[in-house]
Amino acid sequence: MWSARLFAVTGLIAALLLAGTAPGRAQSDYPHRSITLIVPFAPGGSTDVIARVIAEAMRADLGQPIVIDNRAGAGGSIGTAAIAQAAPDGYTIGIGTASTLAINPATYRSLSYDVQKDLAPITNIAAVPNIMTVNPALPAAAMPDFIAYAKANPGKLSYGSSGIGSVSHLMGEQFKRATGAELLHVPYRGIGPALNDAIGGHIQVMFDNLPTSLPLVEAGKLRALAVSSTERLPVLSTVPTFAELGLPDLDWMAFFGLIAPAKTPEAITRRLHASVTLALKSSSIREQLAAQQAIPSGNTPEEFAQQIAVELERHRAAAIAANIKID
Repeated sequence: MWSARLFAVTGLIAALLLAGTAPGRAQSDYPHRSITLIVPFAPGGSTDVIARVIAEAMRADLGQPIVIDNRAGAGGSIGTAAIAQAAPDGYTIGIGTASTLAINPATYRSLSYDVQKDLAPITNIAAVPNIMTVNPALPAAAMPDFIAYAKANPGKLSYGSSGIGSVSHLMGEQFKRATGAELLHVPYRGIGPALNDAIGGHIQVMFDNLPTSLPLVEAGKLRALAVSSTERLPVLSTVPTFAELGLPDLDWMAFFGLIAPAKTPEAITRRLHASVTLALKSSSIREQLAAQQAIPSGNTPEEFAQQIAVELERHRAAAIAANIKID
């Protein structure tokens, strides 16, 4: 009887010890199987391309496959909710963007995830500048001319966006607040139709991510007035930054970061961060990002969390000022 009891107690103690050490062992062995990387947008766009570039580099470092899972819909909210609801074990991670981490929380009345409670920032992989362009027929060769012309013709100029609550919409509203220029907002179902109408002169102004507008600027179909980068861009060296023009509140950059579910162990997030920063040191990776007009970052989890908080507050202020709310 005594030996049976001793055996049971010994077994219980062993089980408790194993339970206590299992997480540590799992973290130290991480990763020991494939990782799913959720991209909250459809294949082919900038988010997807950047995700695939960094995933391949991380695969080589981590020694495990990284499977891309595109979950598009609701402006990226569906995929982001899936990231937030995943097990916090490092085997489901995702891409977080300015849209999903700042714009959607600032404009949607209700989201199934809380950016600051349900997600763990790992690093901002890269940032892509935004650009303000006008139809070349407009008598405004530079920003001061445009602002003067817009003020002299209140309500006669229109800017297009990819939809209500989009970054192009919020940038347009922020521009109006910063300059006092009156512009009429014309929402479209996507940036492509808006750009087509800007080229055709049906609208006069656009705020857009650099990659989609750059070919039109280079072809002379649109005229660039400003970019949102911290420094002038080599591909548009004659185009000033918003900050140069005295408009620092418009230095908005699209960003593409790596995120995980909240409560993911710090040892795992640090390992993922180290893998991304190693990848960003590669000249090949930097060249592939440059092809997307993306500027590498690789900041710390703490810096990325602060960046998200600043961007969220900035977009929330713009949304409140313009009374933008999406059901």
